[in-house]
Amino acid sequence: MARFIERLFASNVGSVLPIAAASVPVIVALIGGGLDINRVYKARNRLQSACDAGTLAGRRAVTTNGYDAAARNQANAYFNTNFVEGELGATGTTFTTASTNGGNLISGTAATTVQTAVMNLLGVDTIPVSVACSATMGVGNSDITMVLDTTGSMGNTLSGTSQTRIQALRVAMKNFYDTVATATQGSNARTRYSFVPYSSSVNVGRLIYNLNPAYLADTWPIQTREPVFNTITERVFTGWSAAVNTSEQTYSTETIGSTSQHSSTNYNSQATCNNARPADVAWANNGSATSSSSTTTNGAGQQVVTTTTTQPQRKTTYVCQLQSSNRWRVFYYHTTRNFITRNYATSDPIYETRTRQEFSNWAYRQVSNVDTSVYKTFTAVSKPNGSNGTAASYTWGGCIEERESDATSSISYSSVTGMSPSTALDLDVDLVPDGNPETKWGPMWPELAYYRTTTVWGTTYLTDAVQTSQGSKASSYCPHQAQLLSTMNQSAFYSYADALAAAGSTYHDLGMLWGLRLSSPQGPWADTVNIAPTNGGKVSRHIIFMTDGQMEPSTTIQSSYGIEWHDRRITDDGSSNQAARHTLRFRALCDNAKDKGFRVWMIAFASSLTSDLTYCASSNSSFLATNATQLNSAFQEIAKNVGELRVYQ
Repeated sequence: MARFIERLFASNVGSVLPIAAASVPVIVALIGGGLDINRVYKARNRLQSACDAGTLAGRRAVTTNGYDAAARNQANAYFNTNFVEGELGATGTTFTTASTNGGNLISGTAATTVQTAVMNLLGVDTIPVSVACSATMGVGNSDITMVLDTTGSMGNTLSGTSQTRIQALRVAMKNFYDTVATATQGSNARTRYSFVPYSSSVNVGRLIYNLNPAYLADTWPIQTREPVFNTITERVFTGWSAAVNTSEQTYSTETIGSTSQHSSTNYNSQATCNNARPADVAWANNGSATSSSSTTTNGAGQQVVTTTTTQPQRKTTYVCQLQSSNRWRVFYYHTTRNFITRNYATSDPIYETRTRQEFSNWAYRQVSNVDTSVYKTFTAVSKPNGSNGTAASYTWGGCIEERESDATSSISYSSVTGMSPSTALDLDVDLVPDGNPETKWGPMWPELAYYRTTTVWGTTYLTDAVQTSQGSKASSYCPHQAQLLSTMNQSAFYSYADALAAAGSTYHDLGMLWGLRLSSPQGPWADTVNIAPTNGGKVSRHIIFMTDGQMEPSTTIQSSYGIEWHDRRITDDGSSNQAARHTLRFRALCDNAKDKGFRVWMIAFASSLTSDLTYCASSNSSFLATNATQLNSAFQEIAKNVGELRVYQ
C-alpha cells in the first residue's frame, strides 16, 4: 500500500480516480484506529477498577496471619469478577498482588492484551495494557466502647476444645487491637477505648467516686439481716475487798535425838560427873526459816491467803551415864521442834450487777438507711454481721446499685421526647446527679445482702413478709472495673483483656446503660468524651456489644437493681415479666445509642442472634459467632469497618 501511494504521487499523469481510491484505506485506518483506541481505553479503565477492587478486597481479608493465601484468593476473586476478558476483547490477563509489611499495604499489578478490530489492517493486531494499584487501611479518630458479657457461662469450655469462651474473647480482643493499631501506625489518628464488663452488676464505683464522691449516696436501702440480742442481767464478781490479817503461833511435836558422848573423861561417881557436866542449852533457832503461801476459799465464800512461816528450833541436854563399874562419863542429846507462825489474810468477795447482750437470732428485713458514707470511700467498715452478730470488716469492691427507676411495663425511647417514662431516672444516661437523693447511685454491699424465706412442710420458699427470722445469703457478682475512654498501648490493652473473669447472670440492659453513659458526649463524663483530638478531625463513635446468652435476670441475686423479689424496682411483684421488662429497657437504650450517632455492633457468641440483639445493632452490624474462629472474624470485620479501606496512590 505504501509503495503504491509513492508511485501515485511520483506520477506526472493526473488522475482523480486513482487518488480517491488510494485515500480509502487511509481513511478506514484512521476511523478504525479510533475505534480500537476507544476499546483499549475502556479496557484500561476496567482493568484499573478491577485492580483497585482486588487489592481492596485483599486488604479487607487480611487477618492476624498477614497477607496469606486466603486473602490473596479473595483479591483474585474480586479482580476476576470485575474484569471479564470476553467483554473487552482481551486475552492473556494477569493479576498479581503482594505485601511487604504484613498486609497493611497491598500492592498489585494487572496486565492484559487487547485484540484490535480494524488496526490489524495496518499490521497492528494487539495492544498491551498494564496498570498498578495499591490499597491500605487507615483509621480516623475513633472512640470504641466494648460492652462485654462476663457472666458465668463465659467460663464454659467451647465445644471440641479446651478453650473457654472468655479465653477466646481475650484473644479476639487482642487481635482487634492489633489490627486497628497497625492501621493507625505512622498517622496522627486517635483511637480511644472504653470497657464495660457486665453481668448482674457493673463495676463503675471508682469512676463515679473519682468524678464526684457526692454522686454516691451516704445512705442506702439494703435487703439484709440484723442481729437480735437478749439483755441478760447477772451478778458479776469483780474482785476482793481489802484483806483482814490475823495470825497464830504453834509448835510442832518435839523430837528427841540419839545420845552422843560429850567427852571421854571418866568420873568415879555420878555426883562428881554431874558436877562436871555442862549446863543444858535452852531452845534456840536452828537454821533459816521457810515460808509458803496458799489461797483457799472458806465456807463463807471468803478468800483466805495463808502464809506459813516455819522456824526450826533445838535444845541440848547433858546427862551422866555409867560406862563400867565406878566409871561415869558426860553424854548429850538434842531435842528439835518447829516454831510455826500462820498469817491469815481474809478478803470478802465484791460483786456488781451488770447487763450484757446475748445473741438470740437474726432478723431478716430491709434496712432503709444503711450508712454508706464511709464505705463508699473504699475504706474498711465494720458491721455486726459476723458469727452471732460479731463485728466483721468490709471494703467496697466498686459495683453499684442503680438510682431511682420506675417499675413500668411501658419503656421506650424517642428522638423527639427522649426516654419514657421520665420517672425512670436510671435510664437517663445524661442525667448528672444533684442534691436529689433519687439521682444518686448506691454502693453495692454484697456481704449485707440477704433475702427472706419461709418453710412450709419442709420446703423453703421466698416470702413477701416484711421481716422473718429465716433467710439466705444473696449471691452477688462484681465484674472487672469499667474504664473510661482513653488511648492505650498494647500492654495496657492486653492486661485489661486478661483481667476479665466470668461470673454472674445476664443483664444486657445494664451493659448497654453504662456503655452508653460512660461514652455519651452529653453524659456525666462529657468532659472526657469531648476531649478534641489534636488532629482536629471528627470522631466516629462505636459500641461493640458482645454476649454469649439471652437476658437472664434473677429474683434472688443482688444485682444493680437490688434483690428484685423484694426491691421491685423493675416489676410490680418481684418476678412477673422480669426478663421482658429488662429487655424493653435494653431496646430503648439501643435506640438512644443509635440516635446519639453511635454505631452499635452486636456479636452473639456461642448462642443465638436473637431478634432483640439484631434490633439493637445498627444496620449491617450484627454477627453470629459459634466458635472462637468466628468470634475472631467478627472482631476483625468490625476492626476493618472502624478503619477506612482506601486506594493508595
